[in-house]
Amino acid sequence: MITAAESSTALEDRLAAWGGHAVVSRYDVRTGTWIFIALHDPTLGPPTGGTRIKTYPSPADALTDALRLAEGMTAKWAVVGVPFGGGKAVLAPPGPLPEGERLALLRRYGELVESLRGGFVTGEDLGTTPEDMRVVAGATRYVLGGHGGATPTDPGPFTAHGVAAALAATLAHLDGDPDVAGRRIAIQGIGDVGMPLARRLRAAGATLVLADVDAGRVRTLASELGAEVVAPEAVYDVPCDVFAPCAVGAVLNPDTIPRLACRAVCGSANNQLAADTDAEHLLRRGILYAPDYVANAGGAIAFARLSQEPGAGRDDLFHIVGSIRGILDEILAEAAERGESPLHAARRRVERTLAAGAAARGGQEPAA
Repeated sequence: MITAAESSTALEDRLAAWGGHAVVSRYDVRTGTWIFIALHDPTLGPPTGGTRIKTYPSPADALTDALRLAEGMTAKWAVVGVPFGGGKAVLAPPGPLPEGERLALLRRYGELVESLRGGFVTGEDLGTTPEDMRVVAGATRYVLGGHGGATPTDPGPFTAHGVAAALAATLAHLDGDPDVAGRRIAIQGIGDVGMPLARRLRAAGATLVLADVDAGRVRTLASELGAEVVAPEAVYDVPCDVFAPCAVGAVLNPDTIPRLACRAVCGSANNQLAADTDAEHLLRRGILYAPDYVANAGGAIAFARLSQEPGAGRDDLFHIVGSIRGILDEILAEAAERGESPLHAARRRVERTLAAGAAARGGQEPAA
C-alpha cells in the first residue's frame, strides 16, 4: 500500500523533472478524485487540451499521464500551426462513480477551470463524452466546441478523418499509392475514433482486423463491416500494411515492437511510444512511423476552427482537417531524405513553430 508520504514524494519528483509551465492540482474530498491540470507551454496561446477521466494505480501515475499528455498537446498544436498552447487535464477517481457523484464532480471541475480565467481551455478526451463536456460547460466558458449551451461537438469523427488523411500520406510513402483499397489494416481500439475510422476505411475498400477490450462491441462492428476480430493481446502479431493504435498510449515499446508484423504505424492514440528510443527501434525494423500527434490532430484542428468560427459547417471542418495529409507528407519526406525517424522531422517542425511564436511575442514571458 502506498503511504501518503510516499505519494507526496512521487508527485514532487515528477513535477521537479518536468519542463512545463505549471500544474494546477486539487483533491476532491467528496469523491476521492485527484484532479491535475497540466499547463505545458503557453508560447502560442492559452494551454488547451482534453479532459481525461481514468482510474490510475496512484496519484503519481495520474500526474505523469497529465504531464505527458500536455507535452503532446504542445507538439500537436505547433505541428499543425494552430495558435494554442499545450495543456491537459486528468481526473483520477478511485473507481467508477455513481452518476450523481460523477455529474457533481464535473460541475466542480468546471468551476476550477473557470477560476483559471482562460488559462486553460478544455474539451473531450478518453473517458469523457460530449454530454460530460456540456456539464462542464455549464460551469465554465472555457470548453471548446460548445456554444450557446449546446452539447459540445464530438471530436471523434474529425480525428478519424485526420487519421485517414495521415494514412493516405503514409501509404504514399510506403509504395507511392495513397489508396487504402485492398490494404490490410489492424485497428486497436474501436471507440470514439476507432469506430468511425473503421467504417471510413471499410467504405474505401480496406480489409480490416479489429481488436478491443469490449468483446461485444468489437463483434458487433466486425459483423457490420465484415472484419476479422483478434484478441487485444494478439493484435501486434497481425500481418498487415498498417497497424492503427486507437486506444491507450505506450503500446509501442520493447515488448511489442519486435512482434509487429506491419509495414507502418498510423493511429489516433496519444503517446504511442513508451519512450523516444522506440522510434529508433521502429526505424531499425523498417516500420514507417507516423508521429501520433500529427495523425491524431484532426479533432484539435476542427475545434480550433470552431473556436474562431462557431458557425463553421462540417464540410468546411473536414476539408481543413484534410490538411494533415500535406503536413505529414512533408514530415515523412524530410525524414526519408535524412534517413531518420519521422519523429525527428516532426519535432523540428514543432521547434520552428514555437521559436517563431516566441519571436513574435518579443521574448516576453506569457502570463500564467
